[in-house]
Amino acid sequence: MKAIFVVGTAGSGKSLLASKMREHYTASGAFVASVNLDPGVEDLPYTCDVDVRDHVDIVSIMRRHGLGPNGALVMANDLVASKIGDVWAEADAVNPDYAIVDTPGQIELFAYRASGPFIATGINADERACAFLFDGMLVNSPANFVSIALLAESVRLRLAMPTVHALTKVDMAPSAADEAVSWSEDASSLAGALARDSSGESLELSTAILRGLDSAGLAPAITPVSSVTGEGLVTLWASLARAIDMGEEVVD
Repeated sequence: MKAIFVVGTAGSGKSLLASKMREHYTASGAFVASVNLDPGVEDLPYTCDVDVRDHVDIVSIMRRHGLGPNGALVMANDLVASKIGDVWAEADAVNPDYAIVDTPGQIELFAYRASGPFIATGINADERACAFLFDGMLVNSPANFVSIALLAESVRLRLAMPTVHALTKVDMAPSAADEAVSWSEDASSLAGALARDSSGESLELSTAILRGLDSAGLAPAITPVSSVTGEGLVTLWASLARAIDMGEEVVD
């Protein structure tokens, strides 16, 4: 089994991209299992084969412990970790070629609490990779782009798995998407945009972060995609294939 974790900030389009990913691998002749790890989600755009909500009920947590939504999500995520053996056993029982893992909307709960890496490494997968989503509606300034690039590399450090980067929602703001892609390809272009857009302490901090990412070879290359129009998805699938197993996909 090969596992692909779809990670990104809240509202970046994780679940919709996960549904397109399922369609792609299924059309390629692979047997796919969709795994939902978000205990707080209400509706999903795909058929869920393994659902953490079968093990953790966030509404019951709120009522039983007198917690608000945020506190309940924190407790729920830790409970997911305690039950992750059962969740992954369900995935094993399905015996898929690919497990598409849709992670919680609150990225800090999955990536930064101790339970997140424990959950990510607990799956019985031959190979695993992460697709980190840059929300195309958030990277509308060079400072925002640098901030999310730093977040992407921080998540890669925490999850310790090969990572590809996708810029989502490019159909909604195509000109901004083109600019963000140019920033990802040319650090000097991004530095120039920072100088034009920022000043003072903000400019100093953004430039220092960019310099650190670039000198360490961590400035991310991103693939612009749209889950609505299908733009860029073929390129993203190819990048994932290379990240997972040197470009070989499971085909029938």
